[in-house]
Amino acid sequence: MPKSLEHSATSWKGQQLKHKPSLIDQLDPRLRVVIAALFAFFIVLSDQLLVLIIGLITAFALAILARLNLKRTLRRVIAMDLFIVGLLIMLPFTTPGTELFFIMGLTASQEGLLHAIMIGLKANASVLCLLSLIGTMNATLLGHTLAHLKVPDKLVHLLLFTVRYLDVIGQEFKRMRRAMQARAFVMGTNWHTRRSVGYLIGMLLVRSLERSERIMAAMKCRGFKGRLYLLDQMTLARLDYQAAAVAALWFALLAGLSI
Repeated sequence: MPKSLEHSATSWKGQQLKHKPSLIDQLDPRLRVVIAALFAFFIVLSDQLLVLIIGLITAFALAILARLNLKRTLRRVIAMDLFIVGLLIMLPFTTPGTELFFIMGLTASQEGLLHAIMIGLKANASVLCLLSLIGTMNATLLGHTLAHLKVPDKLVHLLLFTVRYLDVIGQEFKRMRRAMQARAFVMGTNWHTRRSVGYLIGMLLVRSLERSERIMAAMKCRGFKGRLYLLDQMTLARLDYQAAAVAALWFALLAGLSI
């Protein structure tokens, strides 16, 4: 099995992590994308704490079935939690409701604390599910899967080209950064640093645009007409039907608990 990435759907150098084959990898990619989308839909729209706890437990089970690297997975989940930790801390003090406790003259409400817990459960369950079902796909497979699911061609092309050239743009940024350091540039908190970083970002955008125009011209010379033709065929196997039946029962259970 070719070397692929966990959690990023990419394959550029310096980010490679060999993924162990698992039961999840044997499922049809279209089924994995559909299940992940429905999972996120049910979890995000639910306002029942029991449903969210079941969803988080299910997401952990999927991560185990997908044989994800534990250390890398926890690092990704914690990185996501850092973005919402401020919101979770402020919610108990900004949501009106039953008084729970006081801190420095601020009143925390029971409703706000419950709301913060529910947001945390939703975010972690959704991210774990996406990492388990979609994060182990490479970019090409994900792009082809979205195309088979009739996602607009422009969005599929945007995904594939973005992933393909992220490393190229990263290398361009590193070259420009080294050129600045060769001219004795030292990062600081003054206006000269802000102006220099602004020039760096602007020049990176200009060079990215120029490269994209060259790439488009090269593709047109090779007959590209705005469409990538799919030569692979995806078929559902017996395991896929079994997984779809289990997922349907699970979603029915969540819907019943929500009602």
